[in-house]
Amino acid sequence: MKLFRSLDDVPDGFGPSAVTIGKFDGVHTGHRAVIGRLCEVASELGLVSTVITFDRNPLEVLAPDKCPLALVSVEQKLDLLAGTGVDATLLVTFDRALAGLEPEEFVHRILVDRLHARAVLVGSDFRFGHRGAGDVAMLRELGEKYGFTVYLIDDVRPEHGRRVSSTWIRELLADGDVAHAGELLGHIPTLRGVVVHGAKRGRELGFPTANLSPESEGLIPADGVYAGWLTDAGERYPAAISVGNNPTFEGVPQKQVEAYVLDKDLDLYDHHVEIAFVERIRGMVAYSGVEPLIAQIAADVAEARRILAAEPA
Repeated sequence: MKLFRSLDDVPDGFGPSAVTIGKFDGVHTGHRAVIGRLCEVASELGLVSTVITFDRNPLEVLAPDKCPLALVSVEQKLDLLAGTGVDATLLVTFDRALAGLEPEEFVHRILVDRLHARAVLVGSDFRFGHRGAGDVAMLRELGEKYGFTVYLIDDVRPEHGRRVSSTWIRELLADGDVAHAGELLGHIPTLRGVVVHGAKRGRELGFPTANLSPESEGLIPADGVYAGWLTDAGERYPAAISVGNNPTFEGVPQKQVEAYVLDKDLDLYDHHVEIAFVERIRGMVAYSGVEPLIAQIAADVAEARRILAAEPA
């Protein structure tokens, strides 16, 4: 996938292209359906399949108090987009200048002048330009003027008629339902970060953990214990993962993410790792002492091993 991190990075003569536009937070199954259709149209018409996305949620600029936490970081999003088979992605800086563009100026400057769009794929609720003044009807009018065709893409509704959305996935992660969230995402919910030194309580209990830096990338699920994977330098290891403040001990910071790698004693300090959440085992519980906690951790590790044994290699 070719990646352009600004309009200026797009070379002269790029395209002609088939384009879709969106935040693509999480690159979930709904997004993948749109991108799949984009690639089909591009192949049929001999165009370059191109995704336009933003370096932040537009609400971060337009209404910060209403802006939700991102499911993935920008770099995670770009990696996920690269895995969809799309030919190119344009990462646009969303700032006040972009937000202030009138609809036709947005279309001309980005879709026409830089990407030479011949096909534009959007959902029925697509809005663009200053204060969202542009809609699908206006986009079609501009398409007739500038020589591109607009394709409407249906929402993906897997169950009970509810549209797959980043909002729904955030709700599931907030409930700790990482398995369902993974189904809607089309990939396992994953954090990225640096392994840092912790209080070493896990090692003292016989279960040494890799502690993820608080500056990790990705949305942390609800407090609890999970079965999942830790990936280091391309090598994936089964793990039991704890999220929370460990209520058995005092003074532990909120939302600490720790992964105990099963059957391996690895030195991971300062390594950049990924931690993926397959299934929740239980919620976070305070224990009356160390011995009951050790017994529970042993049971959690056994359950994580059972869950992961059924996972594809």
